[in-house]
Amino acid sequence: MFRTLGGGDLTTNRTKATHPHAVTQMCEEGGRLYAQALRLGRVSRADVASAPCLIEFALLHPDPEDARWLRPVPPAAALAQRLNPIEQEITERRRLSIELSDAFEPFMTLSAQATAGTDAITVLEGRERINSALNLAAAQCHSEMLTIQPSGNRSEDSILQGLERDRPMTERGVRIRTLYQHTARFSPEKLAYGTQLTDGKAEYRTIDELVERLIICDETVAFIPARDDQQVALELRHPGLVRYLIKLFEFLWDRAVPLSTGAPYETAPGGITEIQHSIAKLLVEGHVDEAIARRLGMNVRTCRAHIAKLATALGSGSRAQLGYLIAQSGILDREP
Repeated sequence: MFRTLGGGDLTTNRTKATHPHAVTQMCEEGGRLYAQALRLGRVSRADVASAPCLIEFALLHPDPEDARWLRPVPPAAALAQRLNPIEQEITERRRLSIELSDAFEPFMTLSAQATAGTDAITVLEGRERINSALNLAAAQCHSEMLTIQPSGNRSEDSILQGLERDRPMTERGVRIRTLYQHTARFSPEKLAYGTQLTDGKAEYRTIDELVERLIICDETVAFIPARDDQQVALELRHPGLVRYLIKLFEFLWDRAVPLSTGAPYETAPGGITEIQHSIAKLLVEGHVDEAIARRLGMNVRTCRAHIAKLATALGSGSRAQLGYLIAQSGILDREP
């Protein structure tokens, strides 16, 4: 609302309803009258009725000798009057900003530490970025690389890529230990890969069951898949996570069989082979054929052939009966 000196009159009150604007946007009529007042030293109150903003913004004040006239306030004084509250507000806001900064400073330090912790887990998307990160980690590895490689057909390009990464490591003295599933013993690709690294720095063992891939360089960085299609991986540099994964690897390594020894599928008492023993255990746990095949590193067709042989050995006529007979046979009570 506009204010008028001395209460104003009806003309002024009617005009101000249609004459609002900010002091930074002087209207044309107000600018003309203010300039006139500065030149002549005064302006008629009646003339100012068309520009009540001049009184609202305290650019004019009553003539002490004649109420019919208004005298101009010097522009410098008017400007200072307008700037003073703004500068006070700026000063107050600056003071508040300093107080807020001081209040949040301890938490900013904690936040910085927490943010640094999130850098310990990096999401790698796309094979190109994953391989680039693996190559960099391999190039920086100076002591030992641990790998878990679930079985699967590897292309020639994949084998060559692995050799290009691993051979320079063994040549500079890095030890490589790799875990496969037992089915890797029947994979020409994996056997050929193993024969390429025969300098004593690369060791291979097999175990009946593996779940996911894992690569650890020294005790500083680990890589694990984040999606089944192997298009997304996680690069882990958190010391606690890396130590945990190393313990997991060592647990499996101690229970694995060196690839240089004979096949671990000898027939056990009762005509049940070791691989069938592993399948029987997973069947009783409720896994479907596809999951069993993936965990044991074989194709589904081979897995079903072993299940059929297991059913024949136990005299089972159905899948439901097979689970019952496995539990009753006692074959799971022995160590494979």
